[in-house]
Amino acid sequence: MVARVVVIIPTYNERESLPVQVDGVRQHAPDLDILVVDDHSPDGTGEWASQRADTDFHVHVLHRPGKEGLGAAYLAGFAWALERDYGVVVEMDADGSHQAHELMEVVAGTDSQELSIGSRWVAGGSVRNWPRHRRWLSKGANSYVRVALGLPVRDATAGFRAYRASTLRALDLSAVESQGYCFQIDMCWRVWRAGGSVTEVPIEFVEREWGTSKMTGAIIREALMKVTAWGISHRWRQLTRRA
Repeated sequence: MVARVVVIIPTYNERESLPVQVDGVRQHAPDLDILVVDDHSPDGTGEWASQRADTDFHVHVLHRPGKEGLGAAYLAGFAWALERDYGVVVEMDADGSHQAHELMEVVAGTDSQELSIGSRWVAGGSVRNWPRHRRWLSKGANSYVRVALGLPVRDATAGFRAYRASTLRALDLSAVESQGYCFQIDMCWRVWRAGGSVTEVPIEFVEREWGTSKMTGAIIREALMKVTAWGISHRWRQLTRRA
């Protein structure tokens, strides 16, 4: 039996970009469902999503009371998807940086692996319209993750990914507190530590054309502090086991 797939798109003030992304998913993956998780966007993103859902049975909307962060939005989306027995759960940004024509290649990775990541930093992957400092930050962060955690993934911070629903059910999602792109590292590491298999599918990441980036200094600091703490704990456990 073919697994049912849902694409979760978290939104906050993405009124310009969301219609383009939804249309792209519907064009390139017409059999997949879409769940828009909107954090009460003041620009009307949630209202547009509700109107689209009224005319397209593949589109669903989860309205949340306020902005609580990327991690909380995805966890709410995961819970919604698992309650409805989807077989594969996809993460995808609303801003167009994750290209809809590459969606099915990322989903196909779950045929053989438990987590499929759309990766910028494996052979064949790339980024478009990024300044040098953004490339340096992303590559440096992922290098630090590999060293600190021993995680054999080139792009653990990537937000374009697909999970087998059975993998999400096996994790204690109630213990996940990370936000920002630290959430992506956290989830990847949880899958890997639980013995899950991870594959990286090369994609071309495109800098957003609409809206403004949600990346802030606080998000970067959270990731640095949490990864450092996790890494110290991980290495300490390794040392004590050897002793």
